[in-house]
Amino acid sequence: MTATATLPSLDGRRFRMISSTTSAVDPEAPSIFEYFEKDGAIWGGYTGDTVTFGKFVGTRTADTIWVSFVHVLVADGQVVTGDGESELELTDDGLIRLIEHYEMHGLPQLSVCEEIPAA
Repeated sequence: MTATATLPSLDGRRFRMISSTTSAVDPEAPSIFEYFEKDGAIWGGYTGDTVTFGKFVGTRTADTIWVSFVHVLVADGQVVTGDGESELELTDDGLIRLIEHYEMHGLPQLSVCEEIPAA
């Protein structure tokens, strides 16, 4: 994490997808993302909803992250790759929200993920 970041580290935090322009999000079984962070590097994985599994790696500068990703679709086993940038926001509950901008299917996309509170 850089010195100019205002929000805490993403290390060990889990997030659930709440909306996406790429596909309808199943509120009962959304994609779940697990993030790790150290010294400005970001990495992690995700599963659920429309993907069997996915992995990402990237960087953090202040409260913006940039990642490259790869995942496998449940529907047909297609491997999808891409990259995107997310802004980190603080929710009214004090949790972190990710506003994700990426390109898929040749079009700009937007997804929103919110932190899952620690049990």
